Amino acid sequence: MSIWVDIARLSVGMSAAFLVVLLFIWGRNLLTFRSKHALGLVVFGFFLLAQNLFALYYYLVDPTLSVWFATEMPDIAWQVLMGIHVLQAVALAVLLWVTWD
Repeated sequence: MSIWVDIARLSVGMSAAFLVVLLFIWGRNLLTFRSKHALGLVVFGFFLLAQNLFALYYYLVDPTLSVWFATEMPDIAWQVLMGIHVLQAVALAVLLWVTWD
């Protein structure tokens, strides 16, 4: 198994964890302020969390795709996916940092 696979999976897991925390903060803000902006953030967060959870499922659990991802997917494809997932995790970390402040 390639290091690219592990980095991509870790990045997706971190993104999901960041989104859970962000959804808690945004949900609390929605209940406090009842603003359209807070509602939009909650809806956005749920969709992005769903996307990340689907990716984790296919990377780790699905009996067909998880094996294919781990054994037959070319390294260049994993490098591209890893780059996308790492950028998303960094972006969500920054968003969490400024939201928490």
